[in-house]
Amino acid sequence: MTQFKEIEKTTDFKNHSLPLARIKKIMKADEDVRMISAEAPVVFARACEMFILELTLRSWNHTEENKRRTLQKNDIAAAVTRTDIFDFLVDIVPR
Repeated sequence: MTQFKEIEKTTDFKNHSLPLARIKKIMKADEDVRMISAEAPVVFARACEMFILELTLRSWNHTEENKRRTLQKNDIAAAVTRTDIFDFLVDIVPR
């Protein structure tokens, strides 16, 4: 819910931490993609940042539940397993 409020307040989409050239390259890897507008990689970068944040926070919750201070791959796998919106990752993230 806090991410949704943050999105509503966001006006500067140019400020991001993921490399736009890399995102554009990934987008062009799909043979069906012909042209990409200048705004598309910027919006996609923001969406990726939000996805990474959500997955990390849910993984960190699992880490803390197990009274650890180091995030491990099994914490990420647990977050994927516990969260319906991450169902598309079930076959990608090893348990």
